[in-house]
Amino acid sequence: MILGIMQPYFFPYLGYFDHINVCDHWVVFDTAQYIRHGYVNRNRILHPAKQSGKEWQWIVAPVQKHSRNIAIKDVQVAEGNDWKTRIIGQLGHYKNRAFKNYVGTVSFVEECLYTENISLAELNVRIMENVCRKLGIRFEYSIFSKMDLKIESVNNAGEWALRIAEAMGADEYVNPSGGKNLFDPEKFRKIGCKLTIRDPEVFVYETSDYPFVPHLSIIDVLMWNSVDDIVAFLQKRKKAFLR
Repeated sequence: MILGIMQPYFFPYLGYFDHINVCDHWVVFDTAQYIRHGYVNRNRILHPAKQSGKEWQWIVAPVQKHSRNIAIKDVQVAEGNDWKTRIIGQLGHYKNRAFKNYVGTVSFVEECLYTENISLAELNVRIMENVCRKLGIRFEYSIFSKMDLKIESVNNAGEWALRIAEAMGADEYVNPSGGKNLFDPEKFRKIGCKLTIRDPEVFVYETSDYPFVPHLSIIDVLMWNSVDDIVAFLQKRKKAFLR
């Protein structure tokens, strides 16, 4: 089993789904401490005022008041639909440039957002499920807080993946290169699990008269590209990984 483990992010970038695509099973690591100003409740899309020199802007799922040391799983999104309507409004500048995909993408974002009141982690998992379904990615996952795994003592952040992989009997653990310094390959070898660090590949695409900005939210990718083109990129990456 090839295992991936990450925190649930809000409309994450394409590399997140590229990572899911090569894994047999995915663990949503929802017990990590919630960090303000991260990607758990916000992400980036193109900025409408390109003449100003600003390339991108935040879309944000506001959260209810909470204690400082709160786990992601316990964070609640703000009530009501005002913030959801605001995000849809922020997509308006794509309309006359990404006109081929604009209507479909906005409808998709609305489908993701307009739901009953759920926690931030549940919302992000819902988004992940919907994106994977749209792109034909098999998304077999477990929520860490609900798994009841017997985990040995964890001495540092990098050992969470080690112990989860051990408890689940994973043959291989895959992680993006941004976190490679957290992991000790020798420790993985000792539990019979291969550690693989994958470098991201930038998916470059036309953005009309806007500058291309890499690693924006999956929303931006869907605005400018057909599903077929996105899937072709992901499958090429998966084929190279499995070779």
